[in-house]
Amino acid sequence: MLTIVDNILILIGVMSASILYMVTLNRFWPTKDRYAEEDLVGWQLNILATTYAVILGFMFYTEWTTFTAVKLNVEMEASALQNLYRVSDGLPDDSRVALQAQAHAYASAALNADWPDMAAGHVPEQTHAVNQRMWKILMSMRAGTPSESNAQDHALSELSSLTQARRIRVLQSVSRLPTIFWCVLVVGAVLTILSVGTFGSRVYWLHAFQVFSLTLLITLAMLAIADLNRPFQGWVHVDNYPLQRARQNMHEILLDSAGP
Repeated sequence: MLTIVDNILILIGVMSASILYMVTLNRFWPTKDRYAEEDLVGWQLNILATTYAVILGFMFYTEWTTFTAVKLNVEMEASALQNLYRVSDGLPDDSRVALQAQAHAYASAALNADWPDMAAGHVPEQTHAVNQRMWKILMSMRAGTPSESNAQDHALSELSSLTQARRIRVLQSVSRLPTIFWCVLVVGAVLTILSVGTFGSRVYWLHAFQVFSLTLLITLAMLAIADLNRPFQGWVHVDNYPLQRARQNMHEILLDSAGP
């Protein structure tokens, strides 16, 4: 889990190391001694840089797509919870009161327990217990009229959607980019930065700019991938606002039904 301070410190450290490498190399191995009369390294550097750019771009796109999917799933979870609360109005009074109370408890558990647990890297469990109680309420209910039976069917459908969205959220909270991919990213970054630090422009200030700009771009991209890779942790994370809004809407519905 990276904070914004961690990101800044890593960026400064990598930038400093790359510039230091270039300065040290130029001191002990001057530029004029590193190039032959016919340079044969240009095409190799182009292939290396192009290959790494494709890998980096693909990883970044994949992580952003996954992050967006996580946000959408949280929206669907909140929507299913709110729909379940509304549909329960058609149930018998005892089942309606019990199910709506559990819907409030689910929202509170998600906000007060699940999100802190996921931010700490733990598997959230509290909403699972609430979800189980919801299933028991609906499965033990005996509809007395066709309208109650219809409401029960709709409630079961929304509860199924809620359960599925929660399960997906739990899986997404513990899913990580495989280690082999991180190895490819890190090794590719090191090779690319070392290459441009070794064989760049023969003009010193232009060479320094090349090293600075390429290192900055690569480091920012990798930090973005690292931040997006943990969607519920760090300073870039999926917010719990949809569930906050769902709880607020359920509270407003409850006040409206209570009357003046």
